[in-house]
Amino acid sequence: MFFYNNQLPPGPPPSYIPKKSKGPELKAIDPGAIRFCRYKFTYIWLENGRSFWVWLIFVGRNSIAGYKWIRGRWRFWGTDIRNIDSFYC
Repeated sequence: MFFYNNQLPPGPPPSYIPKKSKGPELKAIDPGAIRFCRYKFTYIWLENGRSFWVWLIFVGRNSIAGYKWIRGRWRFWGTDIRNIDSFYC
């Protein structure tokens, strides 16, 4: 995997947790929609029920990668787009 710009997050993510949309849910995340979240704080809800802040640096057709906020620090992270239930950026 390669990155166009390995930009690190500018600091910690926001201290709030956004509310998950209660509107009609799509069963697939469109890479074209989530690509606008690159280099922005983005909150992700996964299909397995976990949720967290990320800083995306790569959005491909089938996967995303960036930094996930874990225990007070950023760690490199990636997942298949099919694992994402919803996102907010």
